Amino acid sequence: MATGNGTLPTLHPVTGFKLGTASAGIKTPGRKDLVVMEIVKGSTVAGLFTQNAFCAAPVAVAKQHLASVSPKYLLVNTGNANAGTGKQGMTDALQSCDALAAVTSSNKVQVLPFSTGVIGEPLPIDRLIGGMPAAVAALSENGWADAAEGILTTDTRAKGASLRYGTDSKITITGITKGSGMIKPNMATMLGYVATDAAVDAELLHRALRLANEKSFNRITVDSDTSTNDAVILVATGSSGVTIDEETFDQFVSQLKTVFTDLAQAIIRDGEGAGKFVSVVIEGAVDTDEALAVAYTIAESPLVKTALAASDPNWGRILAAIGRAGLTNLDVNAVQVYLNSVLIAENGARAASYTEEAGQAAMQPEDIEIRVSLNRGQTQETIWTTDLTYEYVRINAEYRT
Repeated sequence: MATGNGTLPTLHPVTGFKLGTASAGIKTPGRKDLVVMEIVKGSTVAGLFTQNAFCAAPVAVAKQHLASVSPKYLLVNTGNANAGTGKQGMTDALQSCDALAAVTSSNKVQVLPFSTGVIGEPLPIDRLIGGMPAAVAALSENGWADAAEGILTTDTRAKGASLRYGTDSKITITGITKGSGMIKPNMATMLGYVATDAAVDAELLHRALRLANEKSFNRITVDSDTSTNDAVILVATGSSGVTIDEETFDQFVSQLKTVFTDLAQAIIRDGEGAGKFVSVVIEGAVDTDEALAVAYTIAESPLVKTALAASDPNWGRILAAIGRAGLTNLDVNAVQVYLNSVLIAENGARAASYTEEAGQAAMQPEDIEIRVSLNRGQTQETIWTTDLTYEYVRINAEYRT
């Protein structure tokens, strides 16, 4: 199950950034499960990583390496998360960097490793290393589509976004991501890789990444679970000859946010078992924290999510979620709740204009907006989520079988 059009858009190549994909048989023989990305010398690289205390071994290694040198290679495997694997997991993550460095005649600290898949199982390091030569041989600036497939786990479709902007479309931004379940990023995404051919210094690039990430990947939730392996990497190769400075920074960030938002929404549209794409819009909040508290309480309520799955306008569940979101001195009589354009509740009760038929009609489309007007401030925030279906339960009940 998934919502919307799952067609992968045109992914423009980024000069100076190559991707190669291979099948290493890490979990499923014959499946694309290994991706190597090569970064041209002189690029700048920024990254954000999971805040889960049980972060995976490759996350720990990637953070260490990124802090010490400018990376030359990104190494991604699917099928095994190498998380909850103790000292052996760290050894395997470091060995994978050593192995790719040997294949590419580089230094191991120039390699950032990433893994995704089953937690708590030893990484089949021999198979991973065995697939590296084929992935390196496949390196190409046109390798985005294959790489988008090569990083998937329970996803049902590849996810990418790309645009060009500026005079003569001189600046390109292209990215891919993966994620379907265990989705509530607390800093980044599940795995995401975005590259641009603009020249951006390290400080500006990191600032741009944080700004783009905050309103995209940090505004999605499928099941409120933050992964042990979340990471997003932003690379600026500088190959276009166009430099981003303070004067052009805002425009760059605006375009970057477009790519990040497209990627984040693609994750929700392919959420495990998803039958609905749900926007939860909170307006009239005192501040961002308050707006997000209400939004996430609604979006993560199992009762709200199952009502969405049934296309049931059970608006009482939404009111209950708002009421337990922890807002101080909430005037419930000032709150208005809408399903798409249908006003369903106001003055602490069902809206006088509401009919069950109108509510049923509002719940039928794949795309649903739950809009809550708190009417106590000026802040508005939006997050995106899914419904909760039988298929989600099946996927996660059978995940290791």
